Amino acid sequence: MSVTPETLASTLEEIALLLELKGENPFKTRAYRNGADIIRDFDGDIVQRAKDNDLKGIKGIGEALQDKLHELASTGKLVYHIELKNEFPDTLFELFELQGLGPKKIKALWDELGIASIGGLRRACEDGKIASLKGFGKKSVEKILAAIETRERFSGRYRLAEAASAAEPLRDYLRQHPDVHQLEICGSYRRGKETVHDIDFLVATDKPADLTAYFVAYESSIETIVHGETKASIRLGNGLQCDLRAVSNQQFPFALQYFTGSKEHNVAMRSLARQRGWSLNEYDFTPLGDSSDPIPEITTEADIYASLGLTFVHPALRENKGELEAADQGTLPDLITQENLRGTFHNHTTESDGRNTLRQMAEAAIELGLSYLGISDHSKASFQANGLDEARLLKQLEAIRELNEELEGAIHLFAGSEVDILRDGSLDFCDEILEQLDFTVASVHNAFSLSEAEQTERVIKALQHPHVTMLGHSTGRLLLRREPYPIDLGAVIEAAAETNTIIELNCASKRMDMDWRHWHRARDKGVLCSINPDAHTVEGLQALHFGVRVAQKGWLRRRDVFNTRSLEEVRTFLATPKAERGELSQAALR
Repeated sequence: MSVTPETLASTLEEIALLLELKGENPFKTRAYRNGADIIRDFDGDIVQRAKDNDLKGIKGIGEALQDKLHELASTGKLVYHIELKNEFPDTLFELFELQGLGPKKIKALWDELGIASIGGLRRACEDGKIASLKGFGKKSVEKILAAIETRERFSGRYRLAEAASAAEPLRDYLRQHPDVHQLEICGSYRRGKETVHDIDFLVATDKPADLTAYFVAYESSIETIVHGETKASIRLGNGLQCDLRAVSNQQFPFALQYFTGSKEHNVAMRSLARQRGWSLNEYDFTPLGDSSDPIPEITTEADIYASLGLTFVHPALRENKGELEAADQGTLPDLITQENLRGTFHNHTTESDGRNTLRQMAEAAIELGLSYLGISDHSKASFQANGLDEARLLKQLEAIRELNEELEGAIHLFAGSEVDILRDGSLDFCDEILEQLDFTVASVHNAFSLSEAEQTERVIKALQHPHVTMLGHSTGRLLLRREPYPIDLGAVIEAAAETNTIIELNCASKRMDMDWRHWHRARDKGVLCSINPDAHTVEGLQALHFGVRVAQKGWLRRRDVFNTRSLEEVRTFLATPKAERGELSQAALR
């Protein structure tokens, strides 16, 4: 087994869960969970240190943990972990995938009813056993059944960032083969969809059989599903299916366009080809009859679009949502790129539920080349996230001012807060506190069960507040885990335009919220987007890469995104009273 820092950390986290199920001392459980956090945050080769039994002196890693990490790093397994797992059925861990079920409730289900699988849980819900269990009830049953339905609906799908962490090493592996002439990842991954079902690799080669054999020999593959001369499919350790198609250099542009999709986009492309008397498929153009137009030479994917009288359509836009009409008229947007970002907002530190300090977050942003970074720890209503009260927030503001003086010229920190939108639409801090901040992210963190009308009214009331700079994760969804709460985003977008409120594209891998399908409309209304990582660790800042990809799907240009502006432009915007920002916001329309 290949041991990585994540192997060490995830093993400790699973031990913590197992100990909770056993009802062990909570301090013991916390030690393993803290150990996992320390490993993830460690700046150095923690695996080699563990192999060398050289962990002494690392704060939070006591002797017992040192011994266990040494055993795991050295042998690839941990007997203590295996013995703990053997005390429970393997299927019990399925229950942890359900939204709203934590260790305490799972322990009760196991201890009282012997429930150890999702199937058993569903049956117990349906026959009334759960509702009669202490700590549960009719509403609990409804939520559990809804969570099971959500899991089943999303089964076999992966968030974009998770897919990338598996797909990109495999792409690098394929690049090493000397007979690969061209290589791309296609499908919904190339189009930047927020979740994917599988990963499609396309290679141009003169030796397809050699490439498929090389592909199925990938060390991280746990199963060969298909192995032919030009096609192969494997399954990786996380369950992700990866498919390879090997074609010639001549076929590559056509295969790239076809396997990128979407299906709807390709249907429309084939219709345009037929109008010229051609058939378009994954291999080439072929004439449909004697009256066909002459087929031009095709060497690139862009040539295919040009031959149909279209400007090149960026893969992110290929969803048959007006992109071909725009390509015909020459009005496709000049999409935002990663290089356009100057800074970002909505980031957390150890003051609330982040894992890294203010200084560490600032230093990480400097390494990424950002000019500014917005700090917005939770407000006091988010007690579960160690939200800051007024006194702690003011103390943090002073710390930010001091660090800004020290880091002047390297980066500028904007002092903000992620302030809870309370049930009635009011904010968690009074105006006297809010007016001392550089910016405010207003977010919903509770009362998801309100009706659509109530939730919409609640959020719009917050947008109308003069100190709310931007709306955070506008629907509260957690990809593959929790559906959006009911809200009329059309009305929210209208309100954001009227009140000069920015809407964030929260690009944390689990959110991607507001959904890309709404950004084109928001853009046309002049609503500014801020691509925010909602980073709780220094690594979380890397989510900006995927945020840009999703912003591209929303047809966003550089001028539509607030954090592409220079530090001075951002300072001017934030220093201008909200009611007077209309001209500054409307720059998105020009």
